[in-house]
Amino acid sequence: MKIVCRRSNLSEGINIVTKAVPSKTTMSILECILIDTRDGEIKLIANDMEMGIETVIDGEIIEKGMIALDAKILHEIVRSFTDDDITIETNETYMTVIKCGKSNFKIIGKSGEDFSFLPEIEKNDSVVVSQFTLKEIIRQTIFSIADNENNKLMTGELFEIRNDTLKVVSLDGHRISIRKIVLKNSYKDKKVVVPGKTLNEISKILSGDTDKDVSIYFTDRHILFEFNRTIVVSRLIEGEYFNIDQMLSNDYETKVKINKKDLLDCINRATLLVKEGDKKPVIINISDTAMELKMNSTVGSMDEEIDISKEGKDLMIGFNPKFLIDSLRVIEDEEVDLYMVNPKAPCFIRNAEETYIYVILPVNFTTVS
Repeated sequence: MKIVCRRSNLSEGINIVTKAVPSKTTMSILECILIDTRDGEIKLIANDMEMGIETVIDGEIIEKGMIALDAKILHEIVRSFTDDDITIETNETYMTVIKCGKSNFKIIGKSGEDFSFLPEIEKNDSVVVSQFTLKEIIRQTIFSIADNENNKLMTGELFEIRNDTLKVVSLDGHRISIRKIVLKNSYKDKKVVVPGKTLNEISKILSGDTDKDVSIYFTDRHILFEFNRTIVVSRLIEGEYFNIDQMLSNDYETKVKINKKDLLDCINRATLLVKEGDKKPVIINISDTAMELKMNSTVGSMDEEIDISKEGKDLMIGFNPKFLIDSLRVIEDEEVDLYMVNPKAPCFIRNAEETYIYVILPVNFTTVS
């Protein structure tokens, strides 16, 4: 195999696919990036057996073939070059010569035949969304997935399609994030759980352009995202996702309309008194025209009032401030509505159209010193 390509093109391709190179593995071939030119395109592929990424880069193919090269070494070599043409040439013993300007590296590769190729996915009936929309949906939900493996389903996000509506849900046992969007077309009902790691990595690759689309394909075991000249294939998380509808309610005893920025800024100020690792709740006292926020910690205390519009009963309730901050900072609305029942029932933050719903469990604040 022999190819010539710009350093910038190769570097960009490597940066994309290395997101699927495992940090730890007993299979040395998975530590490699496959360069495959057999179909007349320069494809870079990486696969950790849970997620695989393939991207196509521009360049000249002088001799077709394929080679698997250590991802870390290849990345470091290419990064060390100036912006110039790079030539990669291999022989039958997998010795690989990488040239750029006056620099000349020789490294030992592995047979491309030993590489774990991406699973073949039939591309039928794709769901299409803009790159901007998918990137935003991930940003507005990913923080609510669980970060441990105790419950595998909680480490992923539910993608549910009904007719022309896509609903994405994440939860970690203390909060729920829900985003709904209306699609351009109607589709067959689908319900899958996508690993959070996959969505995190996709969000880093997506350009976020409103005029560029992502095509999403589903099978019983995999999901495929295709955009620009990149394909991301991921295993789905098996199992029946939680019945979210049972957890949602439109009942409330107290409804508060408040300026989102004022509330977010106030909570951020309250956390200045919380040392890392402390689990001090922010106490919210709701009366007719004002919301009072209090924080007591070993460092000190603060209280602040914010003007509100209220319906229903007065209420005092406590929350993990981080959970409120995570939700508020991804809401674009100038004002938000909070729905509450009592100090032990979940708080709902949602808009009238319910394009977003954030559910946050309160905490017991009677133990605050």
